[in-house]
Amino acid sequence: MARKKKETQVDVKKIDTSHVVGLEGSTTEQAISETLEINYMPYAMSVIVSRAIPEIDGFKPSHRKLLYTMYKMGLLKGKLTKSANIVGQTMQLNPHGDAAIYETMVRLARGNETLLHPFVASKGNFGKVYSRDMAYAASRYTEAKLEPICEELFRDIDSDTVDMVDNYDASRKEPVLLPTTFPNVLVSANQGIAVGMASNICSFNLKEVCETAIALINNPEHDVLETLPGPDFSTGAELLFDEATTREIYSTGRGSFKLRAKWRYEKKDNIIEIYEIPYSTTSEVIIDKVAELIKAGKIKEINDMRDETDLSGLKLAIDIKRGVEPEKLMQKLFRLTPLQDTFACNFNILIGGNPRVMGVGEILEEWTAWRTDCVKRRLYYQIQKKEERLHLLKGLERILLDIDKAIAIIRETEMESEVIPNLMIGFGIDEIQANYVAEIKLRNINKEYILKQLKAVDELEQEIARLNDILGSSRKLKNLIITELKDVAEKHGQPRKTQIIYETQQQEDVDEEDDTPDYPVTLFVSKEGYVKKITAQSLRMSGEQKFKEGDSLAFSRETNNKAELLVFTDQYQCYKTKLSDFADGKASQLGDYLPQKLGMDPGENVLQVILPGDYKGFVLFFFENGKAAKVPLNTYETKTNRRRLTGAFSDKSPLKAAMAMETDAQVVVYTTDGRAAIFSTALLLPKTTRNTQGVSVVSLKKKASVDRVCILEESSIANAGRYRCRTIPTAGAVLKEEDALEKQISFDM
Repeated sequence: MARKKKETQVDVKKIDTSHVVGLEGSTTEQAISETLEINYMPYAMSVIVSRAIPEIDGFKPSHRKLLYTMYKMGLLKGKLTKSANIVGQTMQLNPHGDAAIYETMVRLARGNETLLHPFVASKGNFGKVYSRDMAYAASRYTEAKLEPICEELFRDIDSDTVDMVDNYDASRKEPVLLPTTFPNVLVSANQGIAVGMASNICSFNLKEVCETAIALINNPEHDVLETLPGPDFSTGAELLFDEATTREIYSTGRGSFKLRAKWRYEKKDNIIEIYEIPYSTTSEVIIDKVAELIKAGKIKEINDMRDETDLSGLKLAIDIKRGVEPEKLMQKLFRLTPLQDTFACNFNILIGGNPRVMGVGEILEEWTAWRTDCVKRRLYYQIQKKEERLHLLKGLERILLDIDKAIAIIRETEMESEVIPNLMIGFGIDEIQANYVAEIKLRNINKEYILKQLKAVDELEQEIARLNDILGSSRKLKNLIITELKDVAEKHGQPRKTQIIYETQQQEDVDEEDDTPDYPVTLFVSKEGYVKKITAQSLRMSGEQKFKEGDSLAFSRETNNKAELLVFTDQYQCYKTKLSDFADGKASQLGDYLPQKLGMDPGENVLQVILPGDYKGFVLFFFENGKAAKVPLNTYETKTNRRRLTGAFSDKSPLKAAMAMETDAQVVVYTTDGRAAIFSTALLLPKTTRNTQGVSVVSLKKKASVDRVCILEESSIANAGRYRCRTIPTAGAVLKEEDALEKQISFDM
């Protein structure tokens, strides 16, 4: 018997079906791509559409189900009830466990302080958004009801303003959206992580959002920044205003706001009190970081730091040493700790079931269109109800003109079932009108009642005409929405909590070089973006370098603790940091993960790490389309403490390599179709514009692209003359086998 050939395919999955009756011992083969499409894709879409991403009303399904349940329980006007009762009722709509439902409720509660305008009035311990360790009490100990602002969520819900659908077992109806009378999607902070995408929406001041919505309705060309100067967070703090960054976020829906804690100095006790912190951090994280810096010897001005938070609110107390300048110390803490932090925005919202990242203006435009549809549906509903009432009164009007005839018809009718048909024939009315007339009480057959009904007919006709007039006029519809927005702003608006600090008010950065120790270190960077800084002594005692599974070394370099790093990402940004910001590590550690350490945007990945030295020389950028750009290094040098630079290089083609050079050298460009070209970087002229597209250095064939780049000395090419060219662009030469061996480890692109 011939030996069975070993199976090497990796795109086929064997599924054991021996446990299925009638299929004992049998297996089926299924492509992995098919398995993902059948099993994984529905799950991914369910997470995106039904769980993690908010919709235009500003709520995720879990929020909506909870609030609607509380509304149906009568908690908008009723008394407080046990949270456990609310959680149990919500499970009729939300097919999740009680713990998940209660956590959702906690985030919406006033006691937790997550939202600028909480939707749940709470009694008991609901934890605090600014505390990592302050746990909220169990649902059996706390009580809740709806806040008055929820009237704006449910005001029109019984007027057919939104679609109602079955719950998971078709036993009840629930709304697809809540007909919010204000742009709650921008007022309530919302964060969610789906499969392959995320959403992070900061909160804005209710009054300012309503004013901006009104201004855009009146003038679509309105400058949003005039009425919406920046976000407003429930934890207060200070917003360091940068106009260019703010306009970018308002335009694209992506970017980061910079927040700074509020503090005061108590001279009597020589204590600094921090009473408001950035929304993106917690008091425990701040204390842990300060303790770490004190232990590392980077902060020597502090005797003690403690959390003195009580019922009056947040308070972190810092005992400082005698002679220390509070202002200078706080500037240092802002630089080194989360007392100054960033809030990364990603305005990803479901529109018609499809996720879209939008700017503020576009979000308000979508909300206005959706709200207009809600108002139209409400008007149609009101007109329908009034027309039904008018129809009944019209029938009554005919009867009242000759009430004696109606009485005679009823008295002369022998069978009860014939009363309605006889009235219909006698007065020329339909069955609905006849039924209504037949149900009139005998006591109502008087002059006063008749006159009232006739007057109601005129009033109904006038009201229906008014509503139809509004429906037929887009301007009147807009005015109705504007009036409602003004009412909400006046009734529920509140002053800003987050103070905006403009550039002229921002403190000068303190020189951080004075007390930064300098000593030799070796930098290790992995392909996945992990960084280790190891001292010479620790390196001598170290064993093999440890990396995450599937990760490996990209490069290592001897440098010093004061050296700076330039980190280029796939979002065309450059992050500037210093090695002194990283703790000394060991070979046995994974190191610091750059995207997290530098506060990169969600989904942003490291492409290249460069040591710029004294910023002499240039950076070479090589792109997939065969172009290269030569940009002087000093264009990335900043005198201020600016950490992120947008538009750091061209976004016209994916970046394949970036390398810093002090002088021109010979470089090798490899292409995906097995060719190589060697040329001198002196052939490239420096460009002062960072995002320049560059010039073509290799002529690529169809479907070919640049694969990798390295300097000649680090390549494995033996016969350099075969691939060297004197002019660019060049087609290069087919790479021979003896020259194709790669011995240089390069950063994974």
